[in-house]
Amino acid sequence: MHFQQLTYFVAVAETLHFTRAAEAVHVSQPSLSQQIRALETELGAELFSRARGNIALTDAGEALLPLARRILADAETARQEVQELVQLRSGRVRLGATPSLCTGLLPDVLRAFHDRHPGVRLLLEEGGSHDLVRQLARGALDLALVVLPLPAASPALTTVELLREDLVVVSSAAEPAPGRGGRVRIADLEGAPLVMFRHGYNLRELTLAACRAEGFEPTFTVEGGEMDAVLGFVRAGLGIAVVPSMAAHRAGPDLRCTPLARPGLRRTIALAHRSDVAPPRAARELQRMLLEHGPQDG
Repeated sequence: MHFQQLTYFVAVAETLHFTRAAEAVHVSQPSLSQQIRALETELGAELFSRARGNIALTDAGEALLPLARRILADAETARQEVQELVQLRSGRVRLGATPSLCTGLLPDVLRAFHDRHPGVRLLLEEGGSHDLVRQLARGALDLALVVLPLPAASPALTTVELLREDLVVVSSAAEPAPGRGGRVRIADLEGAPLVMFRHGYNLRELTLAACRAEGFEPTFTVEGGEMDAVLGFVRAGLGIAVVPSMAAHRAGPDLRCTPLARPGLRRTIALAHRSDVAPPRAARELQRMLLEHGPQDG
């Protein structure tokens, strides 16, 4: 089994068309078909059904596809590792983070990293923790800043706690302040218009769980947004939102930030990478710089 054969197999699996797959990997269609046949012969199973010109993955093909993607991703990581210069003058880091951390924690750290290693490309993927865990599992990220605890069905990841952060309530400065006495109780959210994040955001699950623990279902005026959209909707007076304190304090003077009454809500941010693959050298250097900023309380 060769990397080239796996590359061709993944190309056909993604296009479900031998000619388009051959064009994508810059090889002739007969050569690609020959390599796929050789792979099937070696594995002892057909990977594609070819009935009446329609291409579809067989059960064997479905089983091989995620493994092939991981093998190719690991091979690419190994290639990058070898090609990086000792002085970290080249390379790349693929980092995943939640939007609140992209605007809060990361700018200063990434600037310091870039000043020290200007030749290293920084590739950033924003998303909710569940999405980032999936990206790590399939080898699309080297590191990710995720919220603990991880989903129950998470793959084998190594995590190191980075910081703990309070959640607060943001509201439009033009609207009356929520809560009483300068603080908001979870019970005060009953019947209040909430702007809610999309599915896949840990903040959504955390807020819903807190409301349900108080015996009520929250009322959404708008739901499905990313961090910037949620803050924008709150700014426009569509409702209030529960957000991380880092994001709230950077949101501008037209938004009011109100603490939650004790015991409040907190989230724990950890730095994660796959347990079975060591991050590339440039990623390990960024990991070290991020850990210099934590663990800490926010």
